Amino acid sequence: MGKSEAKHAGQLIKELNIKFDAYFTSELKRAVNSLDIILKVLNEKNAQINKTTKLNERNYGNLTSLNKDEIIKKYGNEQVKIWRRSYNIRPPAMDTKHPYKNKIDLNSSSESLKDTYERVLPYYKEKIEPLISLKKNVLIVFHGNSCRALLMKLFNISENKIIEFEVPTGNPLLINFDQNLKVNDFKYLDKKRAKKILFNV
Repeated sequence: MGKSEAKHAGQLIKELNIKFDAYFTSELKRAVNSLDIILKVLNEKNAQINKTTKLNERNYGNLTSLNKDEIIKKYGNEQVKIWRRSYNIRPPAMDTKHPYKNKIDLNSSSESLKDTYERVLPYYKEKIEPLISLKKNVLIVFHGNSCRALLMKLFNISENKIIEFEVPTGNPLLINFDQNLKVNDFKYLDKKRAKKILFNV
């Protein structure tokens, strides 16, 4: 999200009047910077931030840093749609000459959404879910695909349905859990920009 989106997100979160017990974000600058802006709006000056590559955006391999139009021109619209929207198909692997080769700290040279799911979920189970079980308030600032991966689990969204689901940038999603750590209720804080959560039905 951009700076103005992050500031607006922070203002929406502030209106909830929630005291957060833990903050999580990825190692990527755009997420870290967004969280910093949100924390300033919340007037949280000494927040302990948990940063991890496990919450990084999906690794798009050799497509990294290219815009959508460039990719479509090179590979065609249908192929790009398959790479972007499928659950278990990886984009072309990042080659050794790619300028981002040594900047992406992940074990894979490209990732499908399934790969992203398989690194996000263990981290959530180990680090975040125990806090929720203790009724702690947690704020996570991360990316479209790592967020989709987590929501896939929390809302029991199927592999077929998740490819249809878009995450609105800069629109905080408030989720309340019951005592069994199941989603009790939820809402996007900016109702005008909310996206429908697709359930596995």
